[in-house]
Amino acid sequence: MSDLHSINEAINKRAGRKLLPSIGVSLFLVALVWFSLVSYRVIFAGLVTLAVVLGIRELHHALTTTKIEIPLWSLTTSAIALSAAAWFGGVSGLAVATAIAFPCLLVLLLPRGIEGFVSTASASALALVYLPFLAGFLILLARPYNGLERVMTLVVLVGCNDTFGYLTGVLLGKHPLAPKISPKKTIEGLIGSLIFTVIGGSLAFHFIMDSHWWLGALAGVITVFTATSGDLIESALKRDMAIKDMGNLLPGHGGIMDRLDSVLFAAPALWLALEVVRRAQDSGLL
Repeated sequence: MSDLHSINEAINKRAGRKLLPSIGVSLFLVALVWFSLVSYRVIFAGLVTLAVVLGIRELHHALTTTKIEIPLWSLTTSAIALSAAAWFGGVSGLAVATAIAFPCLLVLLLPRGIEGFVSTASASALALVYLPFLAGFLILLARPYNGLERVMTLVVLVGCNDTFGYLTGVLLGKHPLAPKISPKKTIEGLIGSLIFTVIGGSLAFHFIMDSHWWLGALAGVITVFTATSGDLIESALKRDMAIKDMGNLLPGHGGIMDRLDSVLFAAPALWLALEVVRRAQDSGLL
């Protein structure tokens, strides 16, 4: 037991995260997503909305350390509105809701005066697009009749990227990928993510989506690029604000945003890929 404890501590130190709590939280979240989709898909939309609202609160708290205070309640209302628009109106509803919410946020900032207006308005716009808009594509994935298959395919893709990038980086990582942004990420970890996400995507498209395996391989490559970019972007935000995690709600992960970072960038890419595949199938090209 002491040897196992030592190994676990060594892994935690090298990866910068506690391994066992991280695995437990990940399994719980996957189960929660699966349950919501097999019962009533609208529950999943509600879970996404709740996660976005909590993420906005985390971002609001983090930004206060830089003396920027984004409008918490206005953004919370916008998040709920964008999620509802995505569920009931599809991609058009999400786009129109975002176009309406953005100027409304700016107008509501005017009573605060001109001091710090540019920084607050910019941060508010970032929060609106980064969280409720991008998360809207998770709802768009779940909206059709095969929403369960689409979302679980995303779970497989992002899970392979994060898990095998983590394991490969811990076991083999020697060359930093972006040392100034995320010192723990390595080129070896990225290669591991690429290999296993391509494999996972191929299997997911074949067995879950009942589609061509090579489409899943392409989706795997796209996911590695988008999910890793999302992770690095959130790391850049945290380093600029001089914080380690956005929150502490999820043991082993940090905050909600620390769990959403890669998903938020991967979801729109997968949604677009599936739309292209669907239209190609409808036109007889596939």
